[in-house]
Amino acid sequence: MQDAGQRLLLASCILPLAFLLLFYFYPLFSILTLSFAPEGHFSLAPLEKLFSTPYYVHVLWFTTWQATLSTLLTVGLALPGAYVFARYDFPGKSLVQALTTVPFVLPTIVVALAFTALLGPHGLINLALMGLLGLDRPPLNLQHTLAIILLAHIFYNYTLVLRIVGTYWANLDPRLEEAARMLGANRWRAFREVTLPLLTPAIGAAALLVFVFCFTSFGVILVLGGPRFATLEVEIYHQTIHYLNLPLAAALSVVQILFTFALMAAYTRLQARTTLPLELRPRQVTQRWPRYWREWLVVGANVVLMLVLLVTPLAALVERSLTLSTTGGVSLAFYRQLFYNPRGSAFYVPPVAAVRNSVGFALATMGLSVVLGLMAAAVLDSQNPARSPRGRGRWLRRLLDPIFMLPLGTSAVTLGLGFIVALDEPPLNLRTTPLLVVLAHTLVALPFVVRSVLPALRSIHPRLREAAALLGASPWRVWREVDLPIVARAVLVGAVFAFTISMGEFGATSLIARPERPTMPIAIYRFLGRPGTVNYGQALAMSTLLMLVCTLGFLAIERFRAGEVGEF
Repeated sequence: MQDAGQRLLLASCILPLAFLLLFYFYPLFSILTLSFAPEGHFSLAPLEKLFSTPYYVHVLWFTTWQATLSTLLTVGLALPGAYVFARYDFPGKSLVQALTTVPFVLPTIVVALAFTALLGPHGLINLALMGLLGLDRPPLNLQHTLAIILLAHIFYNYTLVLRIVGTYWANLDPRLEEAARMLGANRWRAFREVTLPLLTPAIGAAALLVFVFCFTSFGVILVLGGPRFATLEVEIYHQTIHYLNLPLAAALSVVQILFTFALMAAYTRLQARTTLPLELRPRQVTQRWPRYWREWLVVGANVVLMLVLLVTPLAALVERSLTLSTTGGVSLAFYRQLFYNPRGSAFYVPPVAAVRNSVGFALATMGLSVVLGLMAAAVLDSQNPARSPRGRGRWLRRLLDPIFMLPLGTSAVTLGLGFIVALDEPPLNLRTTPLLVVLAHTLVALPFVVRSVLPALRSIHPRLREAAALLGASPWRVWREVDLPIVARAVLVGAVFAFTISMGEFGATSLIARPERPTMPIAIYRFLGRPGTVNYGQALAMSTLLMLVCTLGFLAIERFRAGEVGEF
């Protein structure tokens, strides 16, 4: 029986590791080879070119300081909201919290187009100001400016600070700050000297995570920044697609990998500090209704800020997709345009085909991610101290856990470049197959599936498995009839995560998708690159549909999640 269990565990370990070896480590190694040995022998020429060319130094500098500024603004705006969510209860709090989380699950191409619909030359605000003031041209010119990029980054990452800091803050014992007040400290000093030091690891972890997402920003910069701005991610895309300069793109990827891995290592250390033993309190004790008008004012002002910042762009996207600029009326014309081929060309891919492609890729990604994620989670759970009481296997857990999480800290564009470099010749010649898109999406989704399922597996009491084994059940039957029914809801959460992530993935897909098999984000970007009201309207309509799918996916995740099970 024990031998059968070991064989099952070994099989569960081999398949996910083989997948990462072939489709993660091998492509990254190919990037390193192309960067350091472009001519077949070791050379630092591509890296030297990066740091000796002013343009690429400027790209690296812009990538760093825009991420820094975006992080500071996001943390500064979100901390008051985290305080309100941590310390107060108020009507509609659950709905507001759900609405603030929706932007984070949206594809970056949809976020970029939402801000164009709100603040672009033909956006909702400019049209309203032109009508109100009787102007002939838009008074706000934020297209291709740093300001609109920063707003989009705040919109996208606000909920990270709200959730990470707010969740930790909600469980801090308020009596610590009350004791400081009783000893004579005013409200600000009590916060600065008592609460803030306790919150620092959570704030630091949230800030680092926001910085990583802004540092690797792609869709937002590509659409909203235009030709004026480029991050490392965008430059990798340009060097690969427009200039076919793979050695230089590989060198840029190496720099980004080093930065991202260093940031993720720092994030992991800070996150570990948030688990230090403190006297945490349940939220029923730490939260209360506002008592005075000033407290209601603080709560109301933060809720209004959240709704204006996070809901207005999405509302503008929906409104502009339903409004014809020629008549000003409400119409579904842009949505109807998605379902036919106006050119009558055999080489033209109608928009509805992109929808079918996205759904097909997402379903395949969901199936592959769930299978591999379940196997990886089972392996990590087998090394749980509760199941290895004498510490056996802890070294393996420490090794495998970060390995399965590595794709989460790697940019999607870098993964796409690795696939182009590594998977275009035998025995892994997958360059022209749709399987390549599914593999890339699975790499991006796998960490989310593992982190959704693993806490549920670890919550199963070992005695349940022991009782089933004593009654004669094989390891496979124990897994099928004991573990799987218990973790079914967590598996469903992971599956929805994988489906939603695949539907909106843009970075890797923009490099590896075949022209005849575009996904919805690729089709949206193509529409934006073509002149004409109809093309822009189709981009708005498809973005609205994609936003609806991702929002429904998030609501399903919240519905199926068992309590707080899962780490996302």
